[in-house]
Amino acid sequence: MTTHHPVAIIGAGLGGLALARVLHVHGIPVAVHELDSSPAARTQGGMLDIHEDSGQVALRAAGLYEDFMARVHQGGQATRVLEPDGTVLLDRPDEDGGRPEIDRGDLRDLLLGSLPRDTVRWGAKVAGARPVGGGRHEVALADGTAFTTDVLVGADGAWSTVRPLVSDARPRYTGVSFVEADLRDADVRHPVGAEVVGGGMLFALGEGRGLLAHRGSDGSLHVYAALECAEGWLDGIDFTDVEGARTRVLEEFAGWDKGLRALVADADGALVPRRIHALPVGHRWARVPGVTLLGDAAHLMSPFAGEGANLALLDGAELGLALVAHPGDTETALAAYEEEMFPRSELSATESAHQGELLFRADAPRRLVEMFTAQN
Repeated sequence: MTTHHPVAIIGAGLGGLALARVLHVHGIPVAVHELDSSPAARTQGGMLDIHEDSGQVALRAAGLYEDFMARVHQGGQATRVLEPDGTVLLDRPDEDGGRPEIDRGDLRDLLLGSLPRDTVRWGAKVAGARPVGGGRHEVALADGTAFTTDVLVGADGAWSTVRPLVSDARPRYTGVSFVEADLRDADVRHPVGAEVVGGGMLFALGEGRGLLAHRGSDGSLHVYAALECAEGWLDGIDFTDVEGARTRVLEEFAGWDKGLRALVADADGALVPRRIHALPVGHRWARVPGVTLLGDAAHLMSPFAGEGANLALLDGAELGLALVAHPGDTETALAAYEEEMFPRSELSATESAHQGELLFRADAPRRLVEMFTAQN
């Protein structure tokens, strides 16, 4: 007999878990299917700044705001902007700017811990999904099992397996690639990098490239060497050769300040390549009975406005509240959610694309300082 779930969420990222939590608070049963084998299967990334008008709204709706505030990284909103030669243009301390920082893993753990233990089905990789009539869908898993659901939510990220049910759109390369690095126990083991980054976020920017970094709550530094480059540029680097990869990336920052170069030169462990993709700005779809998307599955954008995680959280909370507000009327709930989500995500995607263009101009450091100053 095929298992049936009233609401099935594909993906246990921040957005999917926010939706599950809001539904749980209101007594609506939900099942989350996640391809990772366990919560610890992979690292969850670096720090997130949670915005007052989106991520914090979602956490309040989920009844988790106070617990979130107890976990924020004190001092994490500090910001530094440097020229490639190391000239400091901005060194702003954490002044409680309304966007507290939290480790992505800590936030995910908070959401997971707020749900019944059997909510998330780990190691459940989706092989495909199809409509079976009346707004219901059947979802096939890679292990050969299947389930049906009245409400199918694709919260499964950039390469969503649910998205093809509503849209033919696929993410496109933005022209920017990252090489990520970590410096652990920075104050003790990497004092040069620790001093350069400071207590929060660093932006060191030059034409066509930049070094972005933030301090984690555990004292580590997470670094992004960002480059405007062809999509295949990363393929020319053997990242299994740690020293060779480090040397090749540093060639792109020849002439930069020694302290800035140390963020790559002194990195612990292997460097991690990452191409930045985005869905078309304004991505939307016609209403399809019984299915919708949230987060990156719906509106993947570049990270340069810091909106992705915040929108995913808000999507999850808003979708949950819409389903609560329209019991027994799934289509009205999904239509109401999408009506608000589409313009909201288009605005953020537009801002993210604009910020991406700004960060790689020759005058990027000074323009960024002007923007930060205008926000105060």
